[in-house]
Amino acid sequence: MDLILIGLLGGLITGISPCILPVLPVIFLTGGAQSATYERADAASAAGGGTATATATKPRTRALPAKRSRPYFVILGLVISFTVVTLAGSLILGALNLPQDVIRWVAIAVLIVIGVGLLFPGVERLLEKPFSWVPRKEVKNSGNGFGVGLALGAVFVPCAGPVLAAIIVAGATGQIGVDTVLLTTAFAVGVAIPLLVFALAGRSVVERIRVFRSRERGFRIAAGIAMIALAIGLVFNVPQALQRLLPDYTAGLQRDLTENEQAAEALNLGGLVTEENKNLDQCTNGAEQLESCGTAPSIKGIEQWLNTPGGEELSLDELRGQVVLIDFWAYSCINCQRSIPHVVAWDEAYRDAGLQVIGIHSPEYAFEKDAGNVEAGAADFGIDYPVALDNNLATWTNYRNRYWPAHYLIDAEGTVRHISFGEGNYAATEKMIRELLADADAGATLPDATEVEDETPEMGSTTRETFLGSSKDVNYGGDGAYGAGAEDFAFPSDQPADSFALDGEWTIETQYAEPSEDGGIRLDFTASEVRTVVAGEGRIRVRLDDGEEQVIDVSGTPRSYALVDRDENGPGVLELSVSPGLQVYSFTFG
Repeated sequence: MDLILIGLLGGLITGISPCILPVLPVIFLTGGAQSATYERADAASAAGGGTATATATKPRTRALPAKRSRPYFVILGLVISFTVVTLAGSLILGALNLPQDVIRWVAIAVLIVIGVGLLFPGVERLLEKPFSWVPRKEVKNSGNGFGVGLALGAVFVPCAGPVLAAIIVAGATGQIGVDTVLLTTAFAVGVAIPLLVFALAGRSVVERIRVFRSRERGFRIAAGIAMIALAIGLVFNVPQALQRLLPDYTAGLQRDLTENEQAAEALNLGGLVTEENKNLDQCTNGAEQLESCGTAPSIKGIEQWLNTPGGEELSLDELRGQVVLIDFWAYSCINCQRSIPHVVAWDEAYRDAGLQVIGIHSPEYAFEKDAGNVEAGAADFGIDYPVALDNNLATWTNYRNRYWPAHYLIDAEGTVRHISFGEGNYAATEKMIRELLADADAGATLPDATEVEDETPEMGSTTRETFLGSSKDVNYGGDGAYGAGAEDFAFPSDQPADSFALDGEWTIETQYAEPSEDGGIRLDFTASEVRTVVAGEGRIRVRLDDGEEQVIDVSGTPRSYALVDRDENGPGVLELSVSPGLQVYSFTFG
């Protein structure tokens, strides 16, 4: 019962999330408006002009029979398509040796074909000729709309949240049991409910406003344009760009739903246990000796590869014979930033000896899904080993991972031999890299061990990562409540340790805070290093409590900027004056 409830609520949240916005015009027009009852002038009576005929006694208008069930069939098609494609699509395409995105491209083509048919009835009749043996009501878009729903369901699949991520991994790994089917069905029904409400609202609007009642042809044209626009937008990933521009107002709901012990147990989030990954828990986090944790799970659901010839994907099967280190990271994560120098050093030292490092970039923020941002971040850190963009956290989930950073060390036979979550344990990890390289090639000459300083802070010795967005605000120490929207703030007279406060007028968005004019931030912290993630165009003036000041010029997409870098860890107070046009995401401490 918990699984069904979580799936249903997860679907409801997704059904009102920003990712659903691109399909709403199509749902409104082809699912709702086209099911309305229209009035049309009778051609024969309208043509009369003084000559009495048998048709002159006919009324001037007549109600056309409407497919009242059309909204339900559109949504039913979407639910069935989504469920089948998500659970079985990957397996079917793999068995047929077809690309994993072929279903999406077919669905986009279907949307274009239906859209063109709506715009040009002659084209619609031409397209129907090869299917003349099929009853016309099943072919024409003026029928029950089931085919439209099937196409929409296929293009809807990429809109992923935590619950859907777990479903996708189950489908991709072939572990489709009763629980997975129940979860997927409940999720699909949850998504369908707000969409059906929207479709029925579209029909109601058309029927209640008189001017719309004789506009059937106009709605067909509008529906056709909406379908073609959606298809073209999908080709150029416009919905993803829209998601990055709009605040994810459902992020807090998703987190509240899934980030608790009951949900984690029901979903086993952080990794559905499958035949592929069930032995990973045989490894001890941060062990000092090599262990054996089963064959490494495959790398799945990657949107794009960086630093490979022609962007080609890497397969662990093809890397047998080499030692592989998989590093889960995100470019704005301070913990990852302290860990990356070690990974880069290992890559440089041991690449020629047979080590293959693969970075799995698993985003925490929406802006971290942008390939350009990741590429720039990788360049800043000196990363030139392959990086996989795991934007839907499919590989993250397949490895049952929960941490940034996380290291999985795989031997030449493809077996996971060591797992390390979070920062630290670098000396032990490198020792085991050297052991596995020697095992793989007894004659290999290994260089001296790397000497990168371990800057992992002691547990509890620094302020925790601080977020300014409304969906994840942490460490707010000002007066009053902190929530989404525009608000006037003032520094408190007594600010708690390890907290931040705002001054001036700020707009708090889901993932960042932005001042309307020069705004202040006061940070009470404990650390030797402080960084902030900021985007936009403008300047930040920084003043420490010892009187030291600096000015930071900010330009472009979200990046991490250094504010404090001193030799010793300790308490401090930092005041920032932030110019308008800048978006402040977070502060990290080391």
